[in-house]
Amino acid sequence: MGKRIISRRRGAGTGTYRSPSHRHHGRIRFPPARVRGWGTVEELVQSPGRTAPVAVVRADSGDTLRFIATAGLSTGDKVSLGSGELVRGGYMPLSSIPDGTLVFNIELTPMDGGKLVRSAGASALVVAHQAGRVTLQLPSGSFKQLVEGCRAQVGTVAGGGRSERPFVKAGKKVHAYRSIAKAPYKVRGVAMNPVNHPFGGGSHQHVGRPSTVSYGTWPGSKVGRFSKKPRKRGSK
Repeated sequence: MGKRIISRRRGAGTGTYRSPSHRHHGRIRFPPARVRGWGTVEELVQSPGRTAPVAVVRADSGDTLRFIATAGLSTGDKVSLGSGELVRGGYMPLSSIPDGTLVFNIELTPMDGGKLVRSAGASALVVAHQAGRVTLQLPSGSFKQLVEGCRAQVGTVAGGGRSERPFVKAGKKVHAYRSIAKAPYKVRGVAMNPVNHPFGGGSHQHVGRPSTVSYGTWPGSKVGRFSKKPRKRGSK
């Protein structure tokens, strides 16, 4: 009897494929607008649910904040909390950040807490300011315009080069990938038996059929690449 293909078994991340949330630090996002001034880095801690470490910052107001750590940040450093001074590890609106500055943890809309460029070693480049909007060059190389009221942290995300360090043992990779809800190893469909995958079987390893499928294909056969996205109702 065949098994479900891995993409169907994962589903929405249930069971074996769910990240253990009890290890996580909760949501890492910018504080409300009322928190301003300066903060002191008290501790740099590992965050199992993400690739970058987390900086625990004590604000002058007494609040304890958690931010994605900046490369080069150390315990005891002072960071700016929306005060308008360009300091590594601090955050401020894009309108106050000059062109040519590297930023990360960028908000898509003002006060949403930070959505873009949050993985280890990543950074975006502030390219231009014009007409209330700021143009950024993302790590992918594409350009994106955002409202100048969106906040961002100054610098580069810590933990760069993590992918260059080998795991050495298979078990370490299994535990590391489980924390971020990813599969450590993937078996090719053409290497399986025909009862386990639509691409399996044959006298040699080949797909043997079109590898593109439509969105209307029944679930057991929805493998490979989607041929095209469905058109939204009302769009031209």
